[in-house]
Amino acid sequence: QLQLVESGGGLVQPGGSLRLSCAASRGSLNVYPIGWFRQAPGKEREEVSCISINSDTTTYTGSVKGRFAISRDNAKNTVDLQMNSLKPEDTGTYFCARVYYVQHGSCGTIPAVFSLGQGTQVTVSS
Repeated sequence: QLQLVESGGGLVQPGGSLRLSCAASRGSLNVYPIGWFRQAPGKEREEVSCISINSDTTTYTGSVKGRFAISRDNAKNTVDLQMNSLKPEDTGTYFCARVYYVQHGSCGTIPAVFSLGQGTQVTVSS
């Protein structure tokens, strides 16, 4: 059963950058499309960005387009999220997860059998 661990979060000023990393603590993420999600206190979990198995398709939610970039290194078994020009509204706990598919500009949902990890906290504040 695939288990993922997130890292790279922290406190950053508006306009700053962070690079989040998602690694497999059990299993291999190389054979799955992967997504990054975030959840702010009192809000629903939100899809941020997803990437297909061979990186040929990526998706971004509208509010992060042009600022965030998702990438994967299947040799290292990691999926990263480079976040630039951060805004206070980007604050939240960020999770990575296996998703059903990434194709035609759309990211599938997280399978019910997949258990989310603890995530990594991103706080954008001056």
